[in-house]
Amino acid sequence: MNEAVDFKIVEAPAKPISMNPKKFGMWLFIASVMMLFMSLTSAYIVRQAEGNWLYFELPTLFLISCGVIIASSVSMQLGFWAAKKDQFSKIKTYVAITTVLGFTFLVLQYLGWKDMVSNSVYLVGNPSGSFIYILTGLHGLHIVSAIVYLLIVLNSASKLKISSSNMTQMEMCTTYWHFLGLLWLYLFVFLTLLR
Repeated sequence: MNEAVDFKIVEAPAKPISMNPKKFGMWLFIASVMMLFMSLTSAYIVRQAEGNWLYFELPTLFLISCGVIIASSVSMQLGFWAAKKDQFSKIKTYVAITTVLGFTFLVLQYLGWKDMVSNSVYLVGNPSGSFIYILTGLHGLHIVSAIVYLLIVLNSASKLKISSSNMTQMEMCTTYWHFLGLLWLYLFVFLTLLR
């Protein structure tokens, strides 16, 4: 008696995709910041097309800020790589350099604003000036938040809490810093091309 045996191929259940909740929260925050700046730059384009627009050159200091933000991203990435190799003194050094460059960026932004004021471009008045102050000011506020995060990471690195086996904080800070660097480069190119 031959009995037919049914073989069923049972697939192992797929492992659910998971992400650290803190990283997920950070990505949601980055997405909301991107949406904010996309809406502001869209409003800029619409308002510029309506006329009554003051055309002026961006301060040269904003261009120098681009170099500073790129250098800070390089130092942040070097710190990240040092953390992956458990090079504790290098982590502290590179995060400290990034912090100093972050402060330098903010000083350059402030001096750029002073340059705009000396050229009679104000926050209140023509909307073209208002947009520049709002866009760069909001970006500056996010840089301040990132500097606070850098100081927290620097403190953790000093206490040897960041290592190749504990990278979450360093990873999140690096991602956020790179995002803000790219955001500044986008804003600079956008404002330069749409002058």
